[in-house]
Amino acid sequence: MAKFSLVVTSSPFDQQGAASALNFARAALDAGHQLSGIFFYQDGVHNANALQSVPGDEFQPYCAWLELAQQGIPLHVCVSAAARRGVISETDAAEQGIPGSSLKPPFQASGLGQLIELMNEADRVVQL
Repeated sequence: MAKFSLVVTSSPFDQQGAASALNFARAALDAGHQLSGIFFYQDGVHNANALQSVPGDEFQPYCAWLELAQQGIPLHVCVSAAARRGVISETDAAEQGIPGSSLKPPFQASGLGQLIELMNEADRVVQL
């Protein structure tokens, strides 16, 4: 079985990429493969935005990512790409004097070094 790392560069609602990433992750796990982690980069950081309000009768991407996190798969968000798009961790919000964060747990702010670690741990890296 293979060990995958996943890089998500698509926002949850603008493109099919984030949904494809979720489907890939589920299928890989169902097939017995390992997923060392998911790294959200570029517009993919919008998947971690706590300020999104999705109508109850629509697909809930946060709940789908949460299910993966509950299986022990870390959800890393590029801190620089996130800050440029208004997705800010509690630590960064406190340092900048911003009241509250918009990075929704279990997503965690990470640097590009974390992406390199995920790439080194994996047999294959998939970007969607």
